[in-house]
Amino acid sequence: MKRLQVPKPISVGLILSYKCTSECKHCMYACSPKWKPDWLTAENVESILRDLASSIMPSLQGSERIGVNYGLHFTGGEPFLNSNLLLESVKIAEKLRIPSTFVETNCFWCMTDEDTRKRLEALKEAGLKGILISVNPFILEYVPFERTERAIRISKEVFNENVIIYQEIYYHRFKKMNVKNTLTFDQYLNKDGLALYYSELLPMGRACYRLKQLFVKHPAKTFFHESCVSELTRNWHVHIDNYFNYITGYCGGISLGDARNLKTLIEEGVDLGDRPVLNTLVSSIRSLYEFAVKEFNYKENKDGYVSKCHLCVDIRRHIVGQTDEFKELQPRELYSYLE
Repeated sequence: MKRLQVPKPISVGLILSYKCTSECKHCMYACSPKWKPDWLTAENVESILRDLASSIMPSLQGSERIGVNYGLHFTGGEPFLNSNLLLESVKIAEKLRIPSTFVETNCFWCMTDEDTRKRLEALKEAGLKGILISVNPFILEYVPFERTERAIRISKEVFNENVIIYQEIYYHRFKKMNVKNTLTFDQYLNKDGLALYYSELLPMGRACYRLKQLFVKHPAKTFFHESCVSELTRNWHVHIDNYFNYITGYCGGISLGDARNLKTLIEEGVDLGDRPVLNTLVSSIRSLYEFAVKEFNYKENKDGYVSKCHLCVDIRRHIVGQTDEFKELQPRELYSYLE
């Protein structure tokens, strides 16, 4: 394969910045307070969304409803760290008639009923259709549960049925536990750790390092037969970050190209001869491993790997630590905040 074909995206998340109030142990994109804000500008947002507007598909229930893998969502990092940009971005999406728009948040900002309602009503008036509220033990380390409860209660009053609680199992478990304020992850494990078995915890990104004790680990050769073609060519829940990286398959730190040239990227595909790391991933994880061993003296982790994504990101982190020659390994800062 000389070129990787990039399909038109039917649902997109716009990462306004990687900067976040939290440094969650499970974060696929290694978001953290340590990141420079480097926010998109409103002009950037409009330029990106104009190219996306015609391909984004609405929720199966219609353009006024939301779904995790439909429409357009504003995300981060934490988008409410820049409420003005978020509001302007919503207005732009509404002007372009982009369907099923929603925002993802950790609710750090929901300190009072009055301010929470004011912000949510302003977003709805600007055209936002709904909200996704993140609820899990990792955010609970940073955000008092009372703020999450407030966000859910008021969001349901403002957006009605267009409120997604992700993951709802944790919301009900925290309520049952009568959680107040915050809990460290170790405190949570001591109280209710079994709930982890019933939730979605993707073994990729920071989770591979901060939560490796929760997973069974395997030698590298276990994953040699796998490739990443399906992830790299996925057309749903694509992300575009504030550095214009076009990211598919939740593969933080892998850029297919510059989203400002989206039309060309889709029409011509990705020149794999110009992106050697991508070229190996299209073939197999084994190809990436052998490339890294030969060219960068990569050493297998004796403790093993929790998934093919763990092996992949560990190799990529090793390469980024030695060279900046690979344009597909972006943003480079992500690799500094995995552990």
